[in-house]
Amino acid sequence: MVSTSDAAFAERTTNVARLPAGQVEYRLEGKGPRTILVFHGGHTRAGLAQGEEVFADAGFAVLAPSRPGYGRTPMTTGTTPAGFADATSQLCRTLGIERLAAAVGISAGGRTALTMAARHPHLVERVILQSAVGFLPWPDRLTRLGGRVVFNARVEAGTWAILRSLVRLAPSLGLRLLLRDLSALPARQVLAGLSTAERATLAGLFTVMRSGGGFVADMLPVPDCAAQVSQPTLVIATRNDRSVPFAHAESLAAAMPNAELVDTRADSHMIWFGPDYPRIAAKIRDFLAAG
Repeated sequence: MVSTSDAAFAERTTNVARLPAGQVEYRLEGKGPRTILVFHGGHTRAGLAQGEEVFADAGFAVLAPSRPGYGRTPMTTGTTPAGFADATSQLCRTLGIERLAAAVGISAGGRTALTMAARHPHLVERVILQSAVGFLPWPDRLTRLGGRVVFNARVEAGTWAILRSLVRLAPSLGLRLLLRDLSALPARQVLAGLSTAERATLAGLFTVMRSGGGFVADMLPVPDCAAQVSQPTLVIATRNDRSVPFAHAESLAAAMPNAELVDTRADSHMIWFGPDYPRIAAKIRDFLAAG
């Protein structure tokens, strides 16, 4: 069982840039000579670092902006993946970043990373996708309808307050309920495969998530630009992902001329907790070193 104290998740310090495109919340960490741009997924924002250790440990600086509707980035900044890609290009220019070693798209941030690479190839050298939403219809109709009800901007604070209380008061039960939407495997089996530290990290993350106006926007269709992404691309996904079906990874890898599909054995959408993540992390390091 994960205690409330074990589940603490520290949000990192962020800044706000006021750009021609609008206000963007961002976090820039590390002193490396090269920078990785990370677009996090749904319900998260710039202050919630997720899956970034592999980049920091390899000596890269990490730039993580909050996408429109999340954190302190309003929906009016960019609004669409194309608009926000342009806003992020302005952010890089403001910060003096002339080249990005890679644009990383996690989950619902995948389409923004791909759009960034397609619209600004002079800026983005490589692309890494992790459990990424592609350009197939997403999510399914039932999830889309339910998401618009419980995660719209008017009620999402209450939804997350209930989920936070559940995770804090009954961590194992709360995690099992949340993992049901993240894995095609039985939630009890997925939970049993997590270490105590991984359970604490996951519980802590769930207690600080918010949807703002971002998640409902994430469920809108986006123009397919995959064929326009010519940069070397690493597409990482698991067949056990219930949140983003493996077909998204397969379709992206097939559409991009320089893409490699990496099938991880992770039990859920959260690939960083997979038993073979050390292999995946090594693959990421080798991919970046080849740039």
